[in-house]
This record gives sequence, C-alpha cells and structure tokens, in this order.
Amino acid sequence: MESASEEVKVAGWNTLPQGWLEAESPFHWFKENREVSPVMFDEQRNTWDIFRYEDIKNSLMNYKAFSSELLSLSIIGMDPPKHKLYRSIVSKAFTPKIVEEMAPMIEQVTNELLDSVLEEKKMDFIQDFAYPLPVIIISEMMGIPKEDRDQFKYWSDELIRGIDIEHGEKPEDYKQMKAKISQEMSKYFINVIEVKRIHPGNDLVSALLAAKIDEHSLDFSEILQFCLLLLVAGNETTTNLLGNTMKCLLDIPGLQQQLHSEPALIPSTLEEVLRFRSPIQSLTRICKEDTVLSGQTIKAGDHLVLWLGSANRDEEQFEQPETFIPSRKPNQHMAFGMGPHFCLGAPLSRLEAKIAFEIIFKRIPVITPADHSTAQFIKDPLVHGFKSIPIQY
Repeated sequence: MESASEEVKVAGWNTLPQGWLEAESPFHWFKENREVSPVMFDEQRNTWDIFRYEDIKNSLMNYKAFSSELLSLSIIGMDPPKHKLYRSIVSKAFTPKIVEEMAPMIEQVTNELLDSVLEEKKMDFIQDFAYPLPVIIISEMMGIPKEDRDQFKYWSDELIRGIDIEHGEKPEDYKQMKAKISQEMSKYFINVIEVKRIHPGNDLVSALLAAKIDEHSLDFSEILQFCLLLLVAGNETTTNLLGNTMKCLLDIPGLQQQLHSEPALIPSTLEEVLRFRSPIQSLTRICKEDTVLSGQTIKAGDHLVLWLGSANRDEEQFEQPETFIPSRKPNQHMAFGMGPHFCLGAPLSRLEAKIAFEIIFKRIPVITPADHSTAQFIKDPLVHGFKSIPIQY
C-alpha cells in the first residue's frame, strides 16, 4: 500500500454498499458483518466485501492470489517481482534519513500555523492546521512553489473522494471529473519533471530522476505516476490522521490530561488513533486464482474490497477493540496496509503527527469543541476523516 489514497475504484464504487449507507456508523456495519457474513458477495456491486483481520491480512500478503494489477498505472498497480524492483528505486528517494531531515521544517511549519491562530482562541482544526501542514511539507519535499499548494490540495481531495451518490452525483460525471483532474495534474508534473531534469535540486523529484538500482531507473512516465501518487499520499492520509486524533482528544474523557502529563504516550496514542479511526478504510484487490476465504470461494477475476477499518476493530485480533487505549501494546493495526504494498509514506505521516501534537500540547493547555459548532464528518467508504473540526482553547 504505497498509499491507499491512490486506490482506483475498479469495482464496487459506482454504487456504495447499502448497509454502509444505512448504518449509524461504519463501525456498527463492520461489527455486524464480521459476526454474520465476514466474506460477503454484493450482487449489486459485483464485489466481495472482506471484514475480518485474518482474511484481509491473507489477502494483502498473498499477492499471487489477490493482485494489485490493473488498480493503477503506478507501483500500486504492480505485483512482485516487478514491484520489488521499482519500490527499491523509489525507496532510495524516500529514505529514513530524508524523512528525519524534515523534522526541523515540520516543527517550524507547526509553530507558524499555530502562531497565526492562537491569539484568536479558536480555529477550525482541519482548515487552519490539519489541511495545510502536510500540504506544505510534501510541497517542500517535491520542490513545489508555495503558490501551487492550494491547487495541490484541491487535486488531492478530488482524486481521493468516492462518488457522491448521496448528493446525486452520476457515475459518468464522477469518471469525467477523475479524468479531468488526472490530466491537469499530469500536465503540471510533466513541466516539473522537465525542469528538474535540466536543473536538479535537493528535492524528491530530482532524487527520483537520479535513483538507480543495478542500472535500472525510473522512466519519465513512471516518475510522473509516482509524483501523482506522492501528492495524494503525502497529504490526504496525514490530514485525516491529524484530524482523527483531535476528534479522539475531544471525545475521550481524560485523554488530553493524560498526554499533557505523559507526553511519551503520544506515539502509542497516534498508533491507537490509526487503529481506532483508520484514515484509510478500504483497499481493492483482484483475484487471480480461485481461493477460499472463511469458507467462501473467490473466483479468478472477482474483485474484492478489503475493509481495513473493520480489520482494525476485529475482536479476534484486539482486546476491547471498541475501547480507545492510548498505551495499547501490541497494536498490529493495518492502517498503512501490510505486505509488499505497506505504505512508503508511513514514517513521514507518523513523524508529522508526532511533532505536531508534541508542540500543540506544549502551547495549548486545554482544547474544547467550539461553542455551537459540530465536527463535519466525511461520508466516504474509502477515507475516514472530517471536513471541519471547530475548536477553542
């Protein structure tokens, strides 16, 4: 899962799961299906829905039976051994050293964003902080001008969202929108890559152009696809991780006070947020050979939706899965995927969130929901997050 955010909805997404739409929350729907129909075929969507941790883990690890091919043109849509080679090349431009070197910038941007709103004693945590922070960081990593950041976020939001059936969006309009956004992004990055080829800098695009393993390097189209992937992966998941953490801080009694007194708990708390409110709720796969999951035969050619949000609350994997436990260990969630496609950007996302909340707790003693305001939930089966979280302090 280089990024679940770039998953292409090859099946099952032109209409949403009926039970998902009707449920009070997706977590209630997950729980019911884990108990009653953990591997369920939806005839309307012509798709298998997979709900239990072990079945999803097996599907993600068994790339020969459950393939990523045809899901995307980037390395998300590759299986080993080709995937391993290209991931190795990309990893050279996304090393732990490069990520750690971003820490001072993350600290600087975090403080600047807080400086701009602290005197007002209130903010929309999503719009004023969780949205701009990862956009600024990934833009800096890619050498993108400041004036293009809002355009980046718009492209990212449009690519990640599912079809808005609830408000009457038609499948053909949805597909046209995706195609239009992809064309705009491709045109933009073609220019960026050409400039960096002639005038390389200290950025990820230049590093991708230079990276080689055994004389193999990425060609132009592959670099382009990785740029598109990185744009979406670099901000959408982190925005939702930040926002979901704030929602937990507001909802769970005593959590803020606990982290103020024990800041060493911040990393494990973030892991629990990733489990409890996974920023990415589902992945898609294509069955390559007849395979049995929980007594159900998945035929070659069938499509699957793997519900990560359900796996991360599976009673057979986690004790008290519906309870938020900030010190939970072990915590083998799969919020960043598992197996060959484990998210390359996971270390950066974790680092951004860790630094952000360490600074927030140092600078803001108590955070409460803003008066007469409520958080606005994103109603989407792919991502889990909030459009708005008004807070005061």
